[in-house]
Amino acid sequence: MSWFPEEERRTTNWFTKFCSNVLKCGPVPKHVAFIMDGNRRFARKSHIQRHEGHVKGFDKLADTLEWCLDLGITEVSVYAFSIENFKRSKDEVDGLMELARQKFARLMEEKDSIQKYGVCVRVLGDISMLPKDVQELISEAVEFSKNNDRAILNVCFAYTSRHEMTTAVKELATGVEEGLLRPSDVSEHLLEKCLYTSHSADPDLLVRTSGEVRLSDFLLWQSSYSVLSFVKVLWPEFSIWHLFAAVLHYQRNYQAIQKGKEANLKDREAAVHQSDHQCVLEEIEKEQVGSKDCKNTDIQSRIRKYRLEREERERRFLDRVYERRRKSLESMLPVKISISY
Repeated sequence: MSWFPEEERRTTNWFTKFCSNVLKCGPVPKHVAFIMDGNRRFARKSHIQRHEGHVKGFDKLADTLEWCLDLGITEVSVYAFSIENFKRSKDEVDGLMELARQKFARLMEEKDSIQKYGVCVRVLGDISMLPKDVQELISEAVEFSKNNDRAILNVCFAYTSRHEMTTAVKELATGVEEGLLRPSDVSEHLLEKCLYTSHSADPDLLVRTSGEVRLSDFLLWQSSYSVLSFVKVLWPEFSIWHLFAAVLHYQRNYQAIQKGKEANLKDREAAVHQSDHQCVLEEIEKEQVGSKDCKNTDIQSRIRKYRLEREERERRFLDRVYERRRKSLESMLPVKISISY
């Protein structure tokens, strides 16, 4: 099945459109994340091979992306393959890698649709863990679509939050060791910018199917202020009505979540300001100038100067991080592929 909506398989009736329009009258999440759980149980339930259950799961993803586009959801993140999945049987892991080969190859056959819908495909995770040919297919799809901005699809592959956060902390430690950052520059904001999702907003809504009520190491940092919806249906059986119910659940909790986000943002800004203030006072003390002898206006001026210098250090550091990641992805491209589409 195609990654993108096909006119011949659209079956939306008037009542579905009516319900969709009613939901659009309220706040619609811009970014929705899915833990697509239940493919194996669906296979057992349907008396089909486990691999076929995963294929059915991909087909459901294609449907869900269509529903999201119709609702006005412009970014979707999906948990496609956890690092923990490498612990499964060799046959199942091999089957999942083969499915990835087929689907990413199909994606590159749909370049016209990628451009038509303006979809930017990002693959988040440690791609180096994957077979070489899968790395090439993924890097080609990411490179081809990187300038699209109408919609974003984040495929979390060879991913866990613990691995992501560990990688981010290592990036910060390297930045300090190389002299690009000061230890005092390390903050929640800067750590966020080192996560795989650095170019995305946090998910507004996170949906998990199969009835499980845990996040399984998926977007743990990013979902701190997400509305969580746990659906008691296996992923291949997920329907547009389940999506509508999840969006309605989001709308019911919208005000409370927004207040929490705003309060958290203020706290973080205050913490950074306090850190800058403390660093300036420590500099003054090292200069053997008593803080009492400094006029408040002088201190405020130095704080402003320090903040600008810190922001410049952060910019140079993040430029280095993103450039390193860009080169790593380019190194995975097939030799025959030009990176200037």
